[in-house]
Amino acid sequence: MNQRDRIDFEEALQLYEMDFFELGALADKKRQELHGKKSYFNINRHINPTNVCADTCKFCAYSATRKNPHQYTMSHEEILKIVADIDARGAKEVHIVSAHNPNVTLEWYLGIFKKIKTAYPHLHVKALTAAEVDFLSRHHGLSYDEVLDLMVENGVDSMPGGGAEIFDEKVRDYICKGKVTSDQWFEIHRKWHERGKKSNVTMLFGHVESRENRIDHMMRIRELQDITGGFNCFIPLVYQTKNNYLNIKAPITANEILKTMAVARLVLDNVANLKAYWVTSTVNLALVAQEFGANDLDGTIEKESINAAAGAKSANGVNLEDFTALIKNSGFIPVERDSLYNEIKVW
Repeated sequence: MNQRDRIDFEEALQLYEMDFFELGALADKKRQELHGKKSYFNINRHINPTNVCADTCKFCAYSATRKNPHQYTMSHEEILKIVADIDARGAKEVHIVSAHNPNVTLEWYLGIFKKIKTAYPHLHVKALTAAEVDFLSRHHGLSYDEVLDLMVENGVDSMPGGGAEIFDEKVRDYICKGKVTSDQWFEIHRKWHERGKKSNVTMLFGHVESRENRIDHMMRIRELQDITGGFNCFIPLVYQTKNNYLNIKAPITANEILKTMAVARLVLDNVANLKAYWVTSTVNLALVAQEFGANDLDGTIEKESINAAAGAKSANGVNLEDFTALIKNSGFIPVERDSLYNEIKVW
């Protein structure tokens, strides 16, 4: 896109003031230029191997060190048993994100990836957020480069986009003080992209952030994407209100969620895919979001613990046949993809 044609900060903010349906139509036009009526998903499984965490983010209901008294740390054998099961049922990706557990070894974190890759070389391993990379770096006295190289050596194929939250440091200081900073988050992803690897990027919204904070977040993503081209997908995550310390009484409205999706589609002209992550928005709203710029729904997931702990209806995933039927009934074409957005099958 010609730089002069790009939406700047003020213009992006003004998009929020547009007529709701006109904004949606603009975003849908851009979506259809890129993807037509295709809605992407993958057959995946989320595994969250531990909830013991050294950090105390106010928005988190998953960490066992705060409101959740039920601590657990899975063994490699337990994880491999899950992987064997999902592989037998056609999963293409295993998505592994944990808390920041100070009581386990570096081998516990990294060794499981090697074991999965050795036993199931065809499975895509998406693992370790930038927040986890930063934690492992600090806890084990390693540089970011050393941790990232170990990830590559042990079979990690791509990085999820977690830990981004909101990049504004004042907001970060309030909601996740002590966690990876925004500059560190970008440094880690830049280094990952320089290794020829892809990653995603998230934004947690609907809590104490402002619209300005959201636009700033998108602009920073666009800036790094111009340099590296390494982001597969932008994933706005809807904040879940239950069982955490932010004490936000009312959830964000569906109207504001859809507006934010549409604004993201228009601002992020260099990030091909926009995911309406059904785990945090519900399947129904994620399907409506496909008409407001989104072109991806994530996947079948099977089991998810982090957002479920905060009230999301995601604990047991969604059935594949139901998923594809819902997409078709919403007027879109369900397209199974791999983790890097290569098309596998049109359902």
